[in-house]
Amino acid sequence: MKEEELRQIFLAEAQDSFEELNRLFTQLEKNHGDREATEAIFRIIHTLKGNAAAMGFDDVASIGHLLEDIFSEIRKGKILLTAMVFDDLFKAIDKLGEMIEGVKENKKVPYKGLRAKLKVILRNLKGEIEFKATQGGESSEEKDKELEKEVKEELTESQKEILASEQPVPLGVNLAEEFADEEEKKSKITFSDFVQVPVSKLDDLLNLVGELAIEKDRIIAQGASFGATNEYTRLYRITSDLQYSVMGVRLVQVGALFHKFHRIIRDVATIEGKKVNLELEGTEIEIDRNVLQIISDSMIHLVRNAVSHGIESPEERRKKGKPEAGKILLRASSDKEYVIIEIIDDGNGVDATKIRKKVLEKGLASPDTLSALSDDDVVKFIFEPGFSSVENVTAVSGRGVGMDVVKKAVDAVGGKINTYTELGKGTTFSLSLPSSMAVKSALLFVVNDTEYAIPLSFTEAVISVKRSAIHKVGGGLVTTHLDDTITVMFLRDLFDCTNYDELQDAQLLHRSFDQIEDDETKINIVVVSVDNRMIGFVVDRLLQQKEIIEKPLGKPVENARFISGATILGNGNVCLVLDANDISEFLFKPAFVAV
Repeated sequence: MKEEELRQIFLAEAQDSFEELNRLFTQLEKNHGDREATEAIFRIIHTLKGNAAAMGFDDVASIGHLLEDIFSEIRKGKILLTAMVFDDLFKAIDKLGEMIEGVKENKKVPYKGLRAKLKVILRNLKGEIEFKATQGGESSEEKDKELEKEVKEELTESQKEILASEQPVPLGVNLAEEFADEEEKKSKITFSDFVQVPVSKLDDLLNLVGELAIEKDRIIAQGASFGATNEYTRLYRITSDLQYSVMGVRLVQVGALFHKFHRIIRDVATIEGKKVNLELEGTEIEIDRNVLQIISDSMIHLVRNAVSHGIESPEERRKKGKPEAGKILLRASSDKEYVIIEIIDDGNGVDATKIRKKVLEKGLASPDTLSALSDDDVVKFIFEPGFSSVENVTAVSGRGVGMDVVKKAVDAVGGKINTYTELGKGTTFSLSLPSSMAVKSALLFVVNDTEYAIPLSFTEAVISVKRSAIHKVGGGLVTTHLDDTITVMFLRDLFDCTNYDELQDAQLLHRSFDQIEDDETKINIVVVSVDNRMIGFVVDRLLQQKEIIEKPLGKPVENARFISGATILGNGNVCLVLDANDISEFLFKPAFVAV
């Protein structure tokens, strides 16, 4: 997090603390026995002192420390509160407010005189107490002289004259009056530059901006029919700027999540008897708060698995010539509209041979099917529900719960997850997540006179091939794209099904293809990438690339297959958004069923 941003957060919290202290002091003055107010004041001052020290504002921390000492004694009942004490405490709080304002305006505020006053108050009311400035067994008279010297350093010339013409300040008098500034500024009310807004209000605002964007598209589309496109250029720009400004308010730094893993890794490593160090990179990268919230549990699963499954025991690492302490790196980076989060460990890696054995044991694939799969494809089985490669169940792993949850969460936000592993070297899980869930770039197309959209995050290319370039293989269709063989599917065949039984028809994927007689007929294909597999979706007509605001489907169709949500286009039509992950699962899942 940037230093200036941390400074602004400190100022906002300090200002809130200052206002709350004023309220609590007033409450405590009316009822000296109010235990809750005393405890609350102590907690607030303690927090303010700690935050100031962490930020390097030593003057605020110094005054906070003395006030904390005073209220520590008050909590113990060793100091009785009187009207004179409250006058001094209110002066101290006012000075604290000035110092906070000084931090805001980069101005130095004199405080050593106040610090001396507070030390005198503490010593007078408590009795004998040791201060760093008076350690060494000085007499009470020597202590008073040193405190008086400290006070004089901060006095104005007029105040020094007053002090010189009067007797030394006796212990127990009202120090706030004795050293009152002759030209004291009038009290003024200050406000923080930060405003705390509930997330629900931001969501409502974003929804309204989304409605505005839809209405904007409708008006522009209507104007285009009359040839008045230039009239709406300013409207388009302003609404787009407003939309992205509201989206920017919802962005948070990934460091807010990353920093929580220090404790998680420590706890898991302790249970597993391992030594693990955590490193963070790219903590300043920003992402939509909702995306971060949804994938937070997935991140916990991945990090826990990295410690439990990936990092070896200290003894095993020594035998391999590795450092005893394993390393886990959480790294974030930006890639256009996406945020890439990587979980990298230097452990043992994923053993594809062990995965193949477990797949056969659980009946997730036949031996013939499994033998045809590459190691990379086999590793993907770790995302299957109930799959675990650990022999023994521990408090951390082995129950087969976790990795399937990770994939579902990543799919839910329209992201992708990839695994890169090298046996003996380590594993990298790479999550490609949209930086915002509010707006998605999508490709629009038509199937059966109905408009559909598919997120560009899945789209690799748009191609046109002749019927003769598509071939039947078993119950499916294939063609070539960039020298790779890809599965082809007519979306019409999927959406023409009226019940679940039709989806099980072995010839389902051949229906539309068989109806095309001319081998020279051009077929439009949208090539998408899902789980590192290329699939070609055949569409009737391509429309345009467009930014859409996707909304989830409501009851009673919230569980409809192959559709992730819907949006409203500028022409007022409802456009369904394809769930590429669900379609991919439908196409390839049967291949993993044991024969």
